[in-house]
Amino acid sequence: MKKNKIIFWVSTSIVSGMMLMSGGMYLSQNPAITEGLKTLGYPSYMLYILGVAKLLAAGALLQPIFPRLREWAYAGLTFTLLGAVISHVATSTPFIAPIVFLAVLALSWVYNNRLHAAKA
Repeated sequence: MKKNKIIFWVSTSIVSGMMLMSGGMYLSQNPAITEGLKTLGYPSYMLYILGVAKLLAAGALLQPIFPRLREWAYAGLTFTLLGAVISHVATSTPFIAPIVFLAVLALSWVYNNRLHAAKA
């Protein structure tokens, strides 16, 4: 049980931390992020949509009170990261980082489910 909690919180903290930093950079219109979105072919208003969504998802993953909200955050981040992989592959830009974070997100989800199954 203790191992499951450690793996869950480490993986969740990594994903949430990355989403908090990423969301902050999107909302502050970091020049590298802005240029990256242009390279991928997205309009500039996507900075705000993705920035807010990433910040909300990070908060939802870290909160322990509403498990359904956490599940929606997992789903939303999965769609976001899969979309990032597809966008990067389609434009021949590096796509390893979204795959790695998708794997860490999956690890967090698996151990979240293990913790909830152990409580039941």
